[in-house]
Amino acid sequence: MAGVNKVILVGNLGKDPEVRYLDNGVAVANFSLATTENYKNKEGERVSQTEWHNIVLWRGLAEVAEKYLKKGASIYVEGKIKTRKWEDKEGVTRYTTEILGDNMTMLGGKPSSQNTDKIDSQLEDPKDDLPF
Repeated sequence: MAGVNKVILVGNLGKDPEVRYLDNGVAVANFSLATTENYKNKEGERVSQTEWHNIVLWRGLAEVAEKYLKKGASIYVEGKIKTRKWEDKEGVTRYTTEILGDNMTMLGGKPSSQNTDKIDSQLEDPKDDLPF
């Protein structure tokens, strides 16, 4: 029986994507994505639990990430889990688990403080010219 390695995440970028281009011109983007689960514990208190995921996008998706994604942006990512193994400068074997994204949709981000101020001022001074 074949296995299934499928991940679906909806979260917010923890930092701007770091994009690099390989010698052959292929783009690779790396960034962290936070997913947060909210629930009430046994005592009835609200608990917020955040998980951080390392996301890797290749080629066209990496170029889209470079152009449009910023820290705080909300995105939907589909991909698969991949664990890499390497040796650091001291010769110690290290492991990293990443999500290799093969589909990404921008959902919108947190509003900037400038946009929030504009929205707040519009709410404080309603100029309703609607006829009803």
